[in-house]
Amino acid sequence: MSSPLSLVRPRRAAAALAGAVLASLLSPVLTGAPAQADHAGAEPGPINAASTFGWWNRGIVWREEFEAPYTGQMGPQWVADGPGQVWHQNGMLTLNATSKGTVRATLAGAGAEVGRWETRLRSRQYGRGDARYRVLAELVPAGGAEENCGGRNIALTSYTPHGKAAHVYARTLPNVAYKGSHPMDLGRDRWHTYAVEVTRERISWFIDAHVVFTERRDDLLSGVPLTVRFTMQAKGERTMNISRMQMDWVRHWSLEAPNLQPVDAPPTRPGVYNKAC
Repeated sequence: MSSPLSLVRPRRAAAALAGAVLASLLSPVLTGAPAQADHAGAEPGPINAASTFGWWNRGIVWREEFEAPYTGQMGPQWVADGPGQVWHQNGMLTLNATSKGTVRATLAGAGAEVGRWETRLRSRQYGRGDARYRVLAELVPAGGAEENCGGRNIALTSYTPHGKAAHVYARTLPNVAYKGSHPMDLGRDRWHTYAVEVTRERISWFIDAHVVFTERRDDLLSGVPLTVRFTMQAKGERTMNISRMQMDWVRHWSLEAPNLQPVDAPPTRPGVYNKAC
């Protein structure tokens, strides 16, 4: 089932103006880069965990391909907030961040405590010399549940443009954080796929169809329904390099289909998340 896209944007004149400026500045360059990912070979290549591990044909809960025109019943909404621009562009969900502030898009709805989530994502930085945005694809508490300042989030990926590693984490209260870092090239506007599988016993993370971490410790799971959020995260009030992130698709499966390959992988490292509230 393919869900239509609906965006709810904050009514800020400044955000609208910044969005218009960014659209005119960036639109000529958003469509030209070839889509490639590590291990993927030539584009498009069905390099994703759903195909590799056998989730695709069973247990699909919802999928958003960001393609127009939209048809069928109304589906979930993407709620946007922060300065900048969140919009549907050329079959992608695009977050254009300005030189100030955090912009994000959250999928509304009831969410799910367990399941499999995957997205195909790329990012790009325009300009140099200022602070770098953090690109985040996360699962966050759904349905208006208390977010605890990020204290119950799970990251499919967290990185800075042109970085050399993608980071993942799972957080639970009061201040537990399990973290992992996967070396990779995050420059040149390259596409990569990121997935997470959350069960009652473990969490496994996948990058470009490879399982990179599996964590099984007892205090890992928060037990709260989760939904998808994409974020371009600024560093406080600092001036940022203008940047963007784009999602080609995002999908959610149940745990109905068994994994066709083992999900054994190194564990994450235990740590502390001091910002929980």
